[in-house]
Amino acid sequence: MDAVARARHIGYPPRKVRLVAELVRGKNVEEALEILKYTQRAAAAPMSKTIRSAMHNMVNKKGGTVEAEDMIVKSIRVDEGRTLYRIRPRAQGRAYRIRKRSSHISVVVTMSDEKE
Repeated sequence: MDAVARARHIGYPPRKVRLVAELVRGKNVEEALEILKYTQRAAAAPMSKTIRSAMHNMVNKKGGTVEAEDMIVKSIRVDEGRTLYRIRPRAQGRAYRIRKRSSHISVVVTMSDEKE
């Protein structure tokens, strides 16, 4: 049985969020949250929040009989969200484009094999 949580339009580029996702993919949920707690990257906060949401979705599915150490982060997917285009004034009346990228995070949590 799997539980899913999604965070959409996170204000960090997918390339940077994927670096954080690689740290916790396949780990125990409790261990993943501990790793993210001490990760210096800004994308660690929304990633932690999404994993915690998936964990609570699993608890609600199972009726409150499951603990965080019994769950594993089965998969984390980071997709590209919308891009906001802004303008940076440059010399001689030119304007350069600034792309503010966003991400969609999708986390799937499952029960570990020992407890099933």
